[in-house]
Amino acid sequence: MPRLWLVMIAVLLCSPARTIAQRSATDLCPRPAAGSAVPEPADLRSENGVLEVELAYRNFTGADGKTRYCYVSKDGSQAPTLRLKPGDVLILRLKNELTATSQSSMATAPNGGPVAPMVMGASGDPVSKAVTDPCASPTMTPDSTNLHFHGLTVPAVCHQDDVLKTLIQPGDPPFEYRFQIPANQPPGLYWYHPHIHGFTKAQVLGGASGGMIIEGIERTNRELAGLPERVMIVRDQDLVTPNATPTESGGAPLPPVRLDADGDARNTGTGTGKPAKDLSLNFVPVPFPDYPPAVITMRPSERQFWRVLNASAITYLNLQVLYGNAEQELGVVAIDGAPINENRTSGDRAIWVNHVGIPPGGRIEFIVKGPSAGTSGSLVTRSVNTGFGGENDPERPLATIVASADAPEPRSRLQSSPQPLGPPTSTWLGDAKPVRTRKLYFSETLEDPNDPNSPTTFMLTVEGQTPKPYDMNATVPNITVQQGDVEDWIIENRTQELHDFHIHQIHFMLLDWFGLPVDEPFLRDTVNVPFWDGKSSVYPMVKVRMDFRDPNAVGMFVYHCHLLEHEDGGMMGTIRVEPRAQDAKK
Repeated sequence: MPRLWLVMIAVLLCSPARTIAQRSATDLCPRPAAGSAVPEPADLRSENGVLEVELAYRNFTGADGKTRYCYVSKDGSQAPTLRLKPGDVLILRLKNELTATSQSSMATAPNGGPVAPMVMGASGDPVSKAVTDPCASPTMTPDSTNLHFHGLTVPAVCHQDDVLKTLIQPGDPPFEYRFQIPANQPPGLYWYHPHIHGFTKAQVLGGASGGMIIEGIERTNRELAGLPERVMIVRDQDLVTPNATPTESGGAPLPPVRLDADGDARNTGTGTGKPAKDLSLNFVPVPFPDYPPAVITMRPSERQFWRVLNASAITYLNLQVLYGNAEQELGVVAIDGAPINENRTSGDRAIWVNHVGIPPGGRIEFIVKGPSAGTSGSLVTRSVNTGFGGENDPERPLATIVASADAPEPRSRLQSSPQPLGPPTSTWLGDAKPVRTRKLYFSETLEDPNDPNSPTTFMLTVEGQTPKPYDMNATVPNITVQQGDVEDWIIENRTQELHDFHIHQIHFMLLDWFGLPVDEPFLRDTVNVPFWDGKSSVYPMVKVRMDFRDPNAVGMFVYHCHLLEHEDGGMMGTIRVEPRAQDAKK
């Protein structure tokens, strides 16, 4: 970044008399141009067991009226990747430097209607004065923020990973997050993002996300030893040219555009047509309708380790690598931060597939071999059928892969002679006996049942309870368990769109997919639940095994659909993990 640019920002941010107009003169969240080479996010690495980070959280509204959000480190890098080892301590000071936007004055309620910025007391009653304690702030507006460290098993308490009460306001002093990475945290790709109920979608859609790596995955799998690695984050954003006509393919008729209540394109069922959102790759936009791809340069036939995060607010991915027209095999070694051989029984192996699906919030880490000299390549996302009521996620390119002997090496490389990770110290989750089985289900109601585009209320209900959207003022959790328990959950989808289940603080094991037993000796923290066809008497479902044995899981946290407009709209619940009786007496 040019030094003059940094000086300009420093002057603007240090001047006490600056105005919003003065700040808007400089783009505080600049992004690469379409067609650019894919940049690598900056790395911030722990030293001597500690990583200290200072992040400014900023926004900028462009001439098109769209608001971008960004995390900026002291050196001006956007969305740096935080790299720590198991047992390290993270000290992250977050300064909320958001300025009021048009979104602030036109906030949207969960049912789609306009509301004023919300200021609520613990009882749910409005309050008139600000509370300075971010750990118990009653003020929730579109300019409030916090951080969720997605996938980490750290306590759901303030200054660690609480998203229920922690609210950091513009003008607050830097807020310190401080916690230790568990010694048994699986090595892999995690991420950080804001989690403000009702406003999460807008902030993540604007780019508020960054990667987090727990080092040492090569210690679980010698196939990875010495490989150069890339971190690639796919984000979605509002369409740059929403009124453009989709590009025809082979003269085929274009599917009609149907919009939902939020104005997003509904699933066409054809794999083509106008997408609900544009995509970007490490902030390089790939906009509709022409989709100019970003550029990835590799040395010919070089093996690399790619860590891919789907940080989209609502967009599903189905990634493929093509050389010419040939689908390439990708060697998957980790899902959602958990190595596929985490139970240490499957040896040094990868699962070789020709495409990888990644739901919003999900991560996939895999081995890929570069194209040979003179061969053209591409990274694409195939279409995803999200159901009659889902958004349209058509096939489109993301990047051109260029083979060049002069290609620069990626910044990071895995250890070439890693010390193998020892065997797990606890019983493998698949061998643990569940103490009970629960059923939960996704459901939706339309404000006007005769109008599919009317505002929708989203719900995630525990069977036996009354379906209702998440109530942020509720003090009684939807589910209570005891630390040390293992449970099986059946999660049904009673809607006609795909949903993406996620739970904080823990991972789980997929046991059953719509009645078919699944042999997955690894863990996840997100899973797709198939959509209902609207006719069958049996709802689609998944069965997962939940692991509440870790003491770090004690406390109250949330589970929800990771399509963020669904989460914001009420498709969320709370769970409280009680300490074991002998621990509670101490």
